[in-house]
Amino acid sequence: MSKPNLARRVAEAAEVALTTRKYVTFIDVVTGLRWLHSRHVDIWRQGRAATLAELAAVDEERLLTTAVLLRDWAQAKGLKPVETPYVAGTRDRRELRFTSGPEQEPFRVHWLSPDLGEARVRRLTEAQSKAPDLVAVAPLDAWTCASCGDTGPYLIMEDDRPHCLTCADMDHLVFLPSGNAALSRRAKQESGLSAVVVRYNRRRKVYQRVGVLVEEAALAAAEERCLADEEVRQRRRERDRERREQQDVDFQARMAAEIARLFPGCPEERARKIAGHAAQRGSGRVGRTAAAKALDENAITLAVIASIRHLDTDYDRLLMAGVPRMEARDRIRDAIDRKLTEFRG
Repeated sequence: MSKPNLARRVAEAAEVALTTRKYVTFIDVVTGLRWLHSRHVDIWRQGRAATLAELAAVDEERLLTTAVLLRDWAQAKGLKPVETPYVAGTRDRRELRFTSGPEQEPFRVHWLSPDLGEARVRRLTEAQSKAPDLVAVAPLDAWTCASCGDTGPYLIMEDDRPHCLTCADMDHLVFLPSGNAALSRRAKQESGLSAVVVRYNRRRKVYQRVGVLVEEAALAAAEERCLADEEVRQRRRERDRERREQQDVDFQARMAAEIARLFPGCPEERARKIAGHAAQRGSGRVGRTAAAKALDENAITLAVIASIRHLDTDYDRLLMAGVPRMEARDRIRDAIDRKLTEFRG
């Protein structure tokens, strides 16, 4: 890939992140370029990889070039640089490394929009500088503790090796499953030592939070606090639910309008259905990505292609007949291209 082409792609990925969150990071760009998946970033943050580069689809030189191009783009946009520490979610809280080389600073800079107020900048800076939660992994496969040779339901990474809770001096903690955000938050506040528990979702290919390990006394204190103000929190949850529903309606309407603009031959009702399906909250579909929320043309096109694939081709029938997914996609490519041409008017 030529440097001008890479600069253009870096700018596009950075623009999506900036539009969505009012700041952009090196991680935003490399995941936007699809050189790294979010699961790779999770593995790195958990301290299970020496460098981020060893998980990337490109070499260290390309990553450094990308960081420099991001800096050039951000400076041209007048963004504010804030160097941010990256710390592993391990007991030693060691500094995370992006590459094996000596230059780490270009990767750590977060670029903030000048439109952000001082209070928001301060909150962002404090949040980004805060040490991450300790992370315990609920492994899917059999594993062995590096210290005692035993095993257990959770492992903690230390010195790039897995350790059981007993060897990590955390076996006095109890597991609180996800599902009650207020209880989990308060239990962590009350607990002198805690760890977020994650499990790898093979279908979605991401680590997902499944609960938290906290001290037993802290959990009891948190439960008492939650019982005392349950009615207030219930009313707040209802207001939040209504607000999210309205946000979803507004976002889907904007996406449908963008589909109609990019694909004037697409029927209005079809555009609304595509937007409603792709942007469904919690679905993990393309419409919930940062690029789609910024109404990026490529993300919108992917949503339209997904609809065509399932509704206007034999793709689903081929899958049911046992045809491998990539082969099935090859067979229907011409049909998708014809329908896209029709939708583009």
